Amino acid sequence: MTSAAEQGYLKPEEAAEKSPMQQFYADKSIFLTGGTGFMGKVISEKLLRTCPDIRTIYLLIRPKKGKEISARFEEIFSDPVFAQLQEKNPKFASCVVPVAGDVAQKGLGLSEEDRQTLIENVNIVFHAAATVRFDEKLRLANAINVQGTKDMLALCAQMKNLNAVIHVSTAYSNCNLREIKEKFYEPPISHEKLTQCVEALDDNLLDGSTPVLLQDFPNTYAFTKNVAEDVVKDLGRDLPIAVYRPAIIIATWKEPVSGWIDNVYGPTGVVVGAGLGILRTLQADKEMVADLVPVDMAVSALIATAYDTAVSARKAGDEIPIYNYVSSPEKPITWGEFMELNYKNGVNIPSMKAIWYYTLTINKFRSLHLLCSLFLHFLPALLVDGVLMVIGRQPQMMKVYKKIHRFGDVIAYFSTQQWNFSNQNMQSLWSRMHPKDQYLFNFSMKNMDWEDYFRTHILGLRKYLAKDDPSTLPAARKRWFKFLVVHRCIQGVAMYVAIRILWSLLSYIFL
Repeated sequence: MTSAAEQGYLKPEEAAEKSPMQQFYADKSIFLTGGTGFMGKVISEKLLRTCPDIRTIYLLIRPKKGKEISARFEEIFSDPVFAQLQEKNPKFASCVVPVAGDVAQKGLGLSEEDRQTLIENVNIVFHAAATVRFDEKLRLANAINVQGTKDMLALCAQMKNLNAVIHVSTAYSNCNLREIKEKFYEPPISHEKLTQCVEALDDNLLDGSTPVLLQDFPNTYAFTKNVAEDVVKDLGRDLPIAVYRPAIIIATWKEPVSGWIDNVYGPTGVVVGAGLGILRTLQADKEMVADLVPVDMAVSALIATAYDTAVSARKAGDEIPIYNYVSSPEKPITWGEFMELNYKNGVNIPSMKAIWYYTLTINKFRSLHLLCSLFLHFLPALLVDGVLMVIGRQPQMMKVYKKIHRFGDVIAYFSTQQWNFSNQNMQSLWSRMHPKDQYLFNFSMKNMDWEDYFRTHILGLRKYLAKDDPSTLPAARKRWFKFLVVHRCIQGVAMYVAIRILWSLLSYIFL
């Protein structure tokens, strides 16, 4: 029977008191890496909004593009994802402390003073920092994903009041396998040997050796995240630690606002590119299951794993728990359904920045996709760039499509294959949670409604990525209708020409 919490409301007696997870996080100090990223922002927002009695959140921030950490700190909390929190508690950021550092640097780039502060005060660590560029150079991917994890665990080993450490991995850290359980798998190379290779080879030799080192891994991201798990298994045995593996993370479903996202990685890039009329062909198998999870639910699951890790009181040396947070075991959705739901909602909510009508063609086979790319991407790009050059402007469309095709090649690996994930640890955790915690930290994919999700998804992309004002929607619809008319006319002409060519060929052969 579905509990009141799972149905979205609480009984009066349940709402009146703090939940077990709220009590656990009260007066706790948290160290968060990756806090400036997409998932990191939602982690901070969720903790500050749902667990207001938290003592401190230490946020690791590195200077970037000439900006000091104070400027980057202010930028984080000016994001729309914090708007609700800002309205309810304008001083919410007073318990968030920026810490200068960089996971790519030795010792996380921490000063001795900051290191000592963390050692003395931190109770919970969320290590979410990683390079998410799939084509990152192996040296940098190793420095951030592998060496950064080593340095983090070394720091955690010194913390005096540590309750839980959560290493954020990915459900695809073992994508070279087809069945992925909640357990460690043998890495393609140990973290010690990988470090030796990286240190021994210069950049040219390392780049040349990368395909050999990757073996059957598709990119340096999945490869180094796999090796990072080997670091956790080897060096985290005496820590209260767990590995959290989320699937492909997409925009928020409900919290704190619907449809919020701040990047165009992965499937979001497909939806945005198609919606703007730029992406017109994609290699994917519509029958394959897409393991997608909304970021607000993924963050709730992450926060719950830290609580579970702390209260389970795992003994030093015992098996380190792993939590696969995926959608396919409980609420699967195929790539075909993903595209269909986005199209169904997207054609009614176009962007003012669209340059053409939605015309995305999905091809399972690479040969057909490349043929479509020639006619739908490269030839139009050459035409547009030619016109730009004639009028004295810089050509740009070919550069755009080269980037799109690199992005498409990354997506193709995941959209043309399927994995069999198990998530018993995750489901078991959910079943043990107090009803109020299930309400406050809803992450059960059994409760997921994909139809409802995609009704708000496109609106969110339009608002937070395209930056379109809601008032422009009627004008955008008129533009799209004009694009549609021209598109249909071109289709008609193309069909007429194709029929005439075919008729001429048949006449030549048979008459």
